[in-house]
Amino acid sequence: MRTNNVVLVHGAFVDGSCWEPVYRVLKTRGYKVQVAQHPATSLAADVAAVRAVIEMQDGPVTLVGHGYGGVVITEAGNHEKVAALVYIAAFVPDSEESVQTLIAHPPPGAPVPPMLAPFKGMLRLECAKFADAMADDLDPQRAQFLACAQRPFGVDAFSAAVVRPAWRARPSWYLVATGDRMIAPDAQRNMARRAGAVVIETAASHLVQEASPTLVAGLIEQAARARTMS
Repeated sequence: MRTNNVVLVHGAFVDGSCWEPVYRVLKTRGYKVQVAQHPATSLAADVAAVRAVIEMQDGPVTLVGHGYGGVVITEAGNHEKVAALVYIAAFVPDSEESVQTLIAHPPPGAPVPPMLAPFKGMLRLECAKFADAMADDLDPQRAQFLACAQRPFGVDAFSAAVVRPAWRARPSWYLVATGDRMIAPDAQRNMARRAGAVVIETAASHLVQEASPTLVAGLIEQAARARTMS
């Protein structure tokens, strides 16, 4: 028996619209899909926004996070309705870890996100480097639009640490984007391995949910079919 409710959580510098291709695939397969629009201002506010969406669902939930959204679902996934966690090119922090600590010491040659200095408590990516870092396999016009429409990312969200990682009590799945220049693929593999996740890989950019929506939807469906809650 599958878990029919899916909640999709976006990452930093984008909003929930980046999930539209995956949303469409899952809807055609009969899933009830909600996209959580969190403010990306602080981890506490983002977790509260996602938990509110989870609470609105009529049964068990497969909770999916992309990028920074992985941090959000790691905390929000402790909700009793969450049956499974799916990480899409995402951070998977342990307790007392944040995005800031996870990217603090990149190995030589690893990609470094082109973040500008904070402005009024918010972080942004350098527009000219956005496509290369986030979306080099998308249509160039789409990537340019995303760069200009990027959603600022709160310093408080960047630096806040997880308290109780839900992957310690929930089964998890992970998609590694091997062309990712925001989160190094080896870092993705290491975090997925630590969480005991079922892992697949694909040659795609950080915004793999737009580049390969059918593949992403397939992994979510695998998680939804594998676990349900009584």
